[in-house]
Amino acid sequence: MASTRAAIRYAKAILDLANSIGVDNEVSSDMTLIASTINGNKELNTFIGNPTIKVEVKESALLEVFADANGVTKGLFHLLFENKRFEILEAIALEYNKLFDEMNGIEVAKVTTAIPMDAALEAKVLAKIATLSDKKITIENIVDASIIGGFILRIGDKQYNASVANRLQVLKRELSN
Repeated sequence: MASTRAAIRYAKAILDLANSIGVDNEVSSDMTLIASTINGNKELNTFIGNPTIKVEVKESALLEVFADANGVTKGLFHLLFENKRFEILEAIALEYNKLFDEMNGIEVAKVTTAIPMDAALEAKVLAKIATLSDKKITIENIVDASIIGGFILRIGDKQYNASVANRLQVLKRELSN
């Protein structure tokens, strides 16, 4: 789901509020759970985005599903209820976590591999990335069998493509010239 300006504004406001009362870590955990739950549950995603369902029903359902959420997160649900904007909840959660990571100097390195990375390979990648960046790094592994082998590393706006598919593409271009 693409971020909207409204989602960014809501995320900034929630982060400022959570930070000011010292619960930004708890709210970050809530937002991670919300984003993964909405993304992983098609029924919930459809339910939240359905314009024919009353906002009161959506708010009470979200309060039940996320009953253990922090008070600030529950306040977000009420704010979305008042403004009838539940459809951007996932975008708000994702944007909150981006802003939270930025605020804490954490950068996400996306590593695309043909098969899932094991702990040993993840440790090697983290060690290599530590030499490239002075920020705290977390790794997000994306599995894409179409790269055949190797990896694609993306940190911020930088990308290093060491995939077999890329090497084959380069070879194909060289041979066709």
